[in-house]
Amino acid sequence: MQEIYLIGLGNPGKKYYNSRHNIGFLLLEKLSKKYNSNFLLKDKLKSSCSEFQINNSTFRLFLPNTFMNNSGYAVRAIVDWYKLNLDQIFIIVDDKDLPLGKIRFRRKGSSGGHNGLKSIIEQLQTQNFKRIRIGIGSPPLLKGENNFNTISHVLGNISIEEKLILDKVYKRVIESLENLNIKKEDHIINELNSFNKD
Repeated sequence: MQEIYLIGLGNPGKKYYNSRHNIGFLLLEKLSKKYNSNFLLKDKLKSSCSEFQINNSTFRLFLPNTFMNNSGYAVRAIVDWYKLNLDQIFIIVDDKDLPLGKIRFRRKGSSGGHNGLKSIIEQLQTQNFKRIRIGIGSPPLLKGENNFNTISHVLGNISIEEKLILDKVYKRVIESLENLNIKKEDHIINELNSFNKD
């Protein structure tokens, strides 16, 4: 039986629950809820975990409780505990360099300045892991300056308008993840990368 490991990035706690930086958490919570599975805290994995079957495959979902900038410690714990080949893990993460609602599935790559990905690369000592990046759009310029207000953008709450777009994104990504053991991965990569929110 195939085992698929999905790790959503975000920050634990009510304060951050609906923030743009928590898209990885929000997506996996939707997927878990669809299969009536709850997340349970597992200290040894530094994460809350949910597990269920889809099409004869075991899906294991993880929400690290290390906070975004230390995501790598949770990923390292998960990889070590299950003795995983890095090919089995998928990281789901927000991306401020992609337009809102755009999806990018890559098999490897740099952190692109994302602290969660940076931490994972440091802990795994490689950039060769799959990541599904979901666009949250660029932060607005600070008034009267040429600097972006990045922190308040990524930690800011998702607006009602943004949620309508992101709900379509979650639906598309969840459908693709459910087919990971049926369709070829290249097909899923093309499916997600060509997704149009309109």
